[in-house]
Amino acid sequence: MEKRTSCLRSLLGLLFLLNVLMTSAQQSITLLPDEKWYGAAVNESQHTPFPKGYTLNLNGDVRGNQAAPLLLSNKGRYIWSDEAFAFTVTDKEIQFSQQKNVTIEKAGSTLAEAYKAAARKYFPPSGKMPDELLFSKPQYNTWIELIYDQNQNDILKYARAIIDNGFEPGVLMIDDNWAPYYGRFEFRKDRFADARAMIDTLHRMGFKVMVWVCPFIRPDSEEARFLMKKKWVMMEKENNGNWENATRPAIVQWWNGFSMVMDFTNLEAINWYQQQLDKLIKEYGVDGFKFDAGDPEYYPANTISFQPAAANQHTELWGAFGLKYPLNEYRAMWKRGGEPLAERLRDKLHNWEDLQKLVPGMTAAGLLGYPFTCPDMIGGGDYSSFDNVDAGKLDQDLVVRSAQCHALMPMMQFSVAPWRILDSQHLSAIKEAVALRKKFTPLIMELVRESAITGEPVVRHMEYVFPNAGFAGCNDQLMIGDSILVAPVLAKDNKRNVMLPKGTWKYIDGRKFKGPARITVEAALNQLPFFELVTR
Repeated sequence: MEKRTSCLRSLLGLLFLLNVLMTSAQQSITLLPDEKWYGAAVNESQHTPFPKGYTLNLNGDVRGNQAAPLLLSNKGRYIWSDEAFAFTVTDKEIQFSQQKNVTIEKAGSTLAEAYKAAARKYFPPSGKMPDELLFSKPQYNTWIELIYDQNQNDILKYARAIIDNGFEPGVLMIDDNWAPYYGRFEFRKDRFADARAMIDTLHRMGFKVMVWVCPFIRPDSEEARFLMKKKWVMMEKENNGNWENATRPAIVQWWNGFSMVMDFTNLEAINWYQQQLDKLIKEYGVDGFKFDAGDPEYYPANTISFQPAAANQHTELWGAFGLKYPLNEYRAMWKRGGEPLAERLRDKLHNWEDLQKLVPGMTAAGLLGYPFTCPDMIGGGDYSSFDNVDAGKLDQDLVVRSAQCHALMPMMQFSVAPWRILDSQHLSAIKEAVALRKKFTPLIMELVRESAITGEPVVRHMEYVFPNAGFAGCNDQLMIGDSILVAPVLAKDNKRNVMLPKGTWKYIDGRKFKGPARITVEAALNQLPFFELVTR
């Protein structure tokens, strides 16, 4: 009996060693026949499944969007690490470097089985979701219309125009430069005569109000002097690199200049920052916050924190802070899958190439445990694309197709005002996309609520729902749940090629198609091609 027990222990030990890859400077796993891999970083999703020669280093880099130390296989395998890693895909294997411990596990034979197993073990759903209004009604962000000129009069003008042009009120986000400077959490008096009255008015109109915040502090401010004295900001490495010996705050360059950065490894610093946001809620009636920045690149190697933390961990802590507020939004994230955090794809340019990134980006977000994701801003969230609107360089068709792409996603966010930049035909098509969303809102809400409990994506890769059926590389159509196939128009064309899986599919004009099949459908400017699964 003793001998058999010893043999059993040896066997279990061998299985464990096979399940956990060796801890070394370089590791690799052999690819299975026809095995495809996904995951790692949302903003790299247009490259998935990862091709031969693809390489990515997640250490200190989340590609400006959501990421996680997770790779998923269409053959039921998944790879996880508690820390960031680098990997390279060859024709025969995936090679790993710059990590301490990477595990590979087998959980079935499909992408969905791999994802569900990884989620259960490493980022289980919390059972909670962000504020329901983020999903039930369209969102409106003041960024493209006002850029850095956020002010009371124009914000109210924008809000009134939303309603006057036949759009429903929802969440309204006041973007960057509403405060006197970074670190001063009050509305600037020169642009907001009575911010409380403004927000009260917005509430009466039916909006909830979010304001843009970041972890940066202006170095020459009153707040900076206080925070430096307390050492509640990231410090510069000095002497032997110990935090206790650090005397100078780190000054970090970001897109708006040079700033100090809050240290969220320090509970006292967290409490101070929360007090500032809670003051905005109490004094002005703010409902929630858009948490921008927080990317690992803003915690470089020459900085040190109260508690030792890698750059990616600081991004994770910035995400954890948002859990205090149900009405939230993030653009950069690390390892916070399964939690009630609203995410958004990285700002896209106003061009067809970037529009084509929305579908793979949204499916990738779901596969990394971020189901509550918004596909950027309609028409593109990169404000530089709108500098020449008056010069006739705006593509009105693109704005419409972008709105349609958003229509059946978990969230739909406007920023550039469609009534200002579109003619009547294109504005009417936008309104039809919003009306379509309203029709499907009960289904979207059902899927969002289910996702909070099960962790399953709302927006699903075709391979997730129809495994091993030829959809591994399908990046231009997706599933909403298991029954609605969406094939948005992603080029300046009114035709759309569609791959239908096995089953009977009902198109928007009532026609039924038998799958598997490849078909071409016409899609007028005001039409979003989608199919409902009638029978499998």
